[in-house]
Amino acid sequence: MLSTTTAPRRTALAVSVIAALLGGTVFAGTAAAAPKPTPTPTPPAQLSKVGGDRLGVPGTQVNLAPGTPALPAKLTAKSWIVADAETGSVLAEHNAHWQLAPASTLKMLFADTVLPKFPKTETHKVAPSDLQGMGAGSSLVGIKENLSYTVRDLWLGVFLRSGNDAVHVLSAMNGGVPRTVADMNAEAHELQADDTHVVTPDGYDMPGQVSSAYDLTLFAREGLQNADFREYCSTVNAQFPGDYKKDKKGKPTKVRESFAIGNTNRLLSGDYDLDRYPGIAGVKNGDTTNAGATFTGVAQRNGRTLLVTVMTPSAKVHDEVYREAASLLDWGFKAGPAVQPVGTLVPPLSKVPHTAAPKPSGSPQQHNAATASASASTSSSRGMWIAVGIAAATVLVLALVIIVVRRRRPLPSEVGGPDGPGGRQRAGSPGGPDGPGGAPRSRRWGPRGRRRAR
Repeated sequence: MLSTTTAPRRTALAVSVIAALLGGTVFAGTAAAAPKPTPTPTPPAQLSKVGGDRLGVPGTQVNLAPGTPALPAKLTAKSWIVADAETGSVLAEHNAHWQLAPASTLKMLFADTVLPKFPKTETHKVAPSDLQGMGAGSSLVGIKENLSYTVRDLWLGVFLRSGNDAVHVLSAMNGGVPRTVADMNAEAHELQADDTHVVTPDGYDMPGQVSSAYDLTLFAREGLQNADFREYCSTVNAQFPGDYKKDKKGKPTKVRESFAIGNTNRLLSGDYDLDRYPGIAGVKNGDTTNAGATFTGVAQRNGRTLLVTVMTPSAKVHDEVYREAASLLDWGFKAGPAVQPVGTLVPPLSKVPHTAAPKPSGSPQQHNAATASASASTSSSRGMWIAVGIAAATVLVLALVIIVVRRRRPLPSEVGGPDGPGGRQRAGSPGGPDGPGGAPRSRRWGPRGRRRAR
């Protein structure tokens, strides 16, 4: 008699034999479980409230009053934001504070940090060490060691071709990658971009390197205060220095070749299936394995300037990040100033008005000690004045005694003796000259700009 535990085995064996005869594969019972689907990433239940309480709520935030157009129907990005660049008003957002991998859009923060430090005409000869430490598969503009480039050349390489080699050369000029990373994190803190943590200056995928749509928009807004930043991020095509030409003998000449580079921001340059966006003026795009596609753009229309950031669309459509960004810009321009904002782009910390802090009340013991000290000081003051009064009375009495004595005894002059000693006048101390007045510091930037010495 067979036990009941052998029946399933016999069934499984029979199924396997049948499957083998049929040339196929049949799964019986739990012998081969189906792979579990990868869970869809979701934002944290509570996001940062920098810029307004509504920005801390996951999901889409928008005020659709009567007459306000509806948001675009097909938005698949994990996170996005559209804001007024002039007023800082956040017109609408979706998980704008979700910390995600930023890809090369992080280069905007790199530019905010390093660009003001070197004049565009400065020349730098690239050392082999300048190009070390770049991640495998990095985007490159084509910099070669032992050749010289102007700072302007390097920044065009950063913005047009998203060249990690240009980023590393500029980082070397800034004191090295670790120093530049520290500077970038300090700059992020100054801009109140608290969602951002920098690990590498070029945006290459690294564990722990994150930013957000909100922070990337802050970086763009800050950078656009700088004329050089605006020039670089809006340039569509440029010539980049190459190697020196060689003569017939293979020796380099003094004539240097150049090659064309084009901006990979498809709303600025267009693509074979995507038109250039009307009024676009920058800013930066990115795309890595971990981050997916990211993009921050600025556009002007009818006297208004809007900023948009889109991070990681899920739709598998060519140039989808630009299509969703363009649809959000269209919505923002149509909604106009009538739409009520859901938040704001905060200013840098150095631009936040500070009020005088109230004096601390202190503990009861400190208060009692201060009262006792004040009482002691008052008592001491009173005692001092009593002593002064007594001394004055004593002097008065002595003076009366002297007068009486002098009346009894004539002064020397009265008897023909020499004059008594005259009192000397003390030399008056001349008043010191006025100190030089402190001239106000000149501001290098526009209404929202600022720059600290590093």
